[in-house]
Parts: sequence; C-alpha cells; structure tokens
Amino acid sequence: MINKIEHIGIAVKDIKTSNTLFEKLFGESHYKIENVESEGVKTSFFKVGNNKIELLEATDEDSPIAKFINKKGEGIHHIAFDVDDIHQEIKRLQNEGFVVINEKPKKGADNKLVVFLHPKSTNGVLIELCQERVNKE
Repeated sequence: MINKIEHIGIAVKDIKTSNTLFEKLFGESHYKIENVESEGVKTSFFKVGNNKIELLEATDEDSPIAKFINKKGEGIHHIAFDVDDIHQEIKRLQNEGFVVINEKPKKGADNKLVVFLHPKSTNGVLIELCQERVNKE
C-alpha cells in the first residue's frame, strides 16, 4: 500500500540557479545532489519539514526531463509515493487498471527503487512509486 508522499519532483532548466531560488524559499540548503545516468538527469533534494522536494535538470537532450521542459516548461513533473513493497504495488495497481511505464523497478535517486505510472491512467499526473533500496537490489 501507499504510505505517504515521498517527494514532489520539479523539472528545472538550471539546477544551480534553481537551488539558489529554493534555498531562499525554504531557508535551507539542499542536502544532496545526485546524477541518475539511466534517466539522463541531475537531481537536487531539499527537506521541508517531513517532506522532500526533488529538482530535476536534464543532462541529456533526449531525457524525459528535457522532453517535458521542451513541451511544458519548468514546473511540477511528478508526485512520488513511498511504498513498502514495490513489486506487490505494481501487481496491485496493474490489477486495478493502471498503466505502469516500467514494469521492473529501477534504481532511482536518493537510494530508491522506482517505477512510474503513466499519466494517461492517473488523470494526467505522472506518479512515481518509491521503495528504499536494500544492498542486494
């Protein structure tokens, strides 16, 4: 089952400029910058109370983030939810009629296994499911 909102992902053109902006907004610095080569993205994470914000900058012009920004501009890209068992959630949600973009979880940023649900099956919102990664995965 879904436990909580894990983070909100925001697509940005320039992570350095956006880090400065969000540092002013939150009054705190980001706690991590990480490249996710498989997605062609550089991420920066902020903690805001019990919540997290993930900034995403494209590192590859063919990446999903680059395509998103070219089509829609900067802004909210996805909402991520924490789950205990990502494999069980994939099966459950597929049985409920949701379209899973990547049926096999992959390594994401911030030590997570991730899978995405297609926005066409979630009222136009890209949904990411996240599970804390253990060493063997």
